[in-house]
Amino acid sequence: MVPVSFAPLELAGEELVLLRSNALYWPREGALLVADLHLEKGSWYAQTGQMLPPYDSRETLERLADAVKATGARRVITLGDNFHDDAGASRLDPYAAGMLDVLTRALDWVWITGNHDGEMHRAFGATLVEELELSGIMLRHEAKRGETRPELSGHYHPKMRVKVRDRHIARPCGVVSRSTYGADRMILPAFGAYTGGMDAGAPEILRALQPANSIDAVLPAKGKLVSFPLWREAA
Repeated sequence: MVPVSFAPLELAGEELVLLRSNALYWPREGALLVADLHLEKGSWYAQTGQMLPPYDSRETLERLADAVKATGARRVITLGDNFHDDAGASRLDPYAAGMLDVLTRALDWVWITGNHDGEMHRAFGATLVEELELSGIMLRHEAKRGETRPELSGHYHPKMRVKVRDRHIARPCGVVSRSTYGADRMILPAFGAYTGGMDAGAPEILRALQPANSIDAVLPAKGKLVSFPLWREAA
């Protein structure tokens, strides 16, 4: 049973749940999906002289552990850009490395690699793959333009800019495309603490999700899924 405070989403005949933490829960598979962790982004910036608080990996992993606890997920599947660079795993502080060890041992954990994971040397005992098909849905880092199968991906860090009480705010969001092919597809919001964002309606995102009849940004709000139209096929 999915708690009513979570926002349900139907995709390719499957019930999914978009959490406020930016994770996606798949109840039937008992799987928690997260995209673009970018672990150790803070320490990577420090190497270039840009000093940020070096606790992004801790924050990201603590939020992920909270999402696992809240959903009861038995599996975690990442959708690429797991570390910010190839050497990121070696820079984890002992606390963050210990957290990751505990999580990967306790769960059926699969790393899907992305463009920042060119040589991901350490998998922490988990499975490492380029992409995965699960119950007929393709899981990969970057949406494959022209894909006619259902798909879940990351890479673009989509954000929706909305006006609330005379204030303009930007929030991470998912982007969902629907087509007559039955190939529902979704780009997940970025999960990492230091991840920026691209406008959900950016041409790069709209192109990546073609062919489609409609493309919408989706946000969880008060237990419901709020949808914002981004693109419609010309009549």
